[in-house]
Amino acid sequence: MEPGALFWLAVKAVAIAALPLAYVFFSRAPDKFRKLAWVTAFLTFDLILFGAFTRLTDSGLGCPDWPGCYGHSNPLSAGESIRAAETAQPTGPVTMTKAWIEMLHRYFAMAVGFLIVVLMVMAWQRWRRDRSRSPWLATVIFFAVCLQGAFGAWTVTMKLQPLIVTVHLLGGLTLLALLVWLALREGGVASFPRKREPSVFRDVAGFPLSRERRVKGLAVFALALLYAQIALGGWVSTNYAVLACPDFPLCQGQWLPPMNFAQGFTLWRDLGETASGEPIVFAALVAIHWTHRHFAYLVFAVLGLLAWRLWRVPGCERLARALVALLLVQLATGVSNVVFAWPLLAAVLHTGGAALLVGVLVAINFRLARLW
Repeated sequence: MEPGALFWLAVKAVAIAALPLAYVFFSRAPDKFRKLAWVTAFLTFDLILFGAFTRLTDSGLGCPDWPGCYGHSNPLSAGESIRAAETAQPTGPVTMTKAWIEMLHRYFAMAVGFLIVVLMVMAWQRWRRDRSRSPWLATVIFFAVCLQGAFGAWTVTMKLQPLIVTVHLLGGLTLLALLVWLALREGGVASFPRKREPSVFRDVAGFPLSRERRVKGLAVFALALLYAQIALGGWVSTNYAVLACPDFPLCQGQWLPPMNFAQGFTLWRDLGETASGEPIVFAALVAIHWTHRHFAYLVFAVLGLLAWRLWRVPGCERLARALVALLLVQLATGVSNVVFAWPLLAAVLHTGGAALLVGVLVAINFRLARLW
């Protein structure tokens, strides 16, 4: 890609980032760093939604090179190449609409990356004035967004390989989780009531185990379980296995339909192919969908149990209600994807619900860490 095109890509990213930066620095917020962290977290959530929209509209290869579009900084300049590709493959992945969707996603991603650079610079400047305010989490977030950018590039150059696309999704959610933790850490959280006489249970070895420790452990386990479920959901989406089970609660009219787990869960392979390059069988797609659906029951039960336990923890009632509400939304959008044959709105909302669940569980873990 020519240096001039790279320059104009950078200009577009900075121009987009200038709007939230102006909002933060011209606001009356006493802590600009904290406000910028929340704004960046919100925009990262939006970016995850837009990434889902890009994938679900089959726009991931709307510009089949990276970071530009046929070597240009925008689809208009690449119009001749786009029209030629669309003429050669009228039903292919390249159209002017898809090219714009893909490039808008890239502009937005670069703008979020620029905001994270600003956050890191501010964190180090604060640390020079006050050594008690560590800059390392902001620095970790900077390296995380660089890695996320690399996976974004590999998503395109490796032609939407399912493993790369799924890891890219998980990377975006991890970036969101880190930003939420950073914003919460900077929030000046008031001291929460502490239980002076914690109720004590016994673990399997007979050692004392406080109720507080049990709830904290459950919250960590719930977040790990949610990540596993999101990985399975990403695997369903990237393999286009959503409609492999077009009925609910059965799959292909059976509780245990014919499935091929070996092909379905071979990780390193091209889209729609086995590791040896042969077309993947339909039973493999059924296995992918069936696994995600049934693992969801376990996740729903564990997160429901966590919400029930949190309801009795001082300072966590709102988080418990938010967790229950999001679980119900995820159930509704997940079933809608099957019953209504994968409508775009339900699919995007399902991804958004997963991202919000990550944010809420991060907030829960943060709150419990501050409580006890």
